[in-house]
Amino acid sequence: MTKQEKNEVIEFLKEKFNQYDNFYITDTESLSVAQVTKLRRVCFDKNVEMKVAKNTLIKKALEGIDTAKYAGVYDSLHKVTALLFSENPKEPAVILSSFRKESKGEKPELKAAFINGDVFVGDNQLKALTNIKTKNELIGEVIGLLQSPIQRVIGALQNRPEAAAEVAAAAPVEG
Repeated sequence: MTKQEKNEVIEFLKEKFNQYDNFYITDTESLSVAQVTKLRRVCFDKNVEMKVAKNTLIKKALEGIDTAKYAGVYDSLHKVTALLFSENPKEPAVILSSFRKESKGEKPELKAAFINGDVFVGDNQLKALTNIKTKNELIGEVIGLLQSPIQRVIGALQNRPEAAAEVAAAAPVEG
């Protein structure tokens, strides 16, 4: 690889790191070509970008953006590295977990994940990352919590006129 090609890869990676707040660093070393192809297809179907690059180029790209911000992931850059970029912080973890179940293996191994500024290091973090709530899930929960009292009042009013009197009596009077 020429110096010009390396610089192009570094610039490409910088764009990806700037574009996405979430990325996963995985070890795909022991996967067959067919398995890697299958993993790429699953990632593509789930809107997760998978890129393979040399560790030194990944490190140079990260250092070119912000050395301190990404310091926690540098130790994970060894062996064969595949990067998974996603808008959804949970999706790559779900992909890795389901891929492992299907192949009945321990690969691809999670080396690190960078999620909205937080670094998760080690394969033991994968289960926790699959349980992360997405922004839309959190918004849905808040809306559900806000609607719950209103739905009880409406249900009481629609079902039983005597319950409407109970709800009215229990409601605090604002003045």
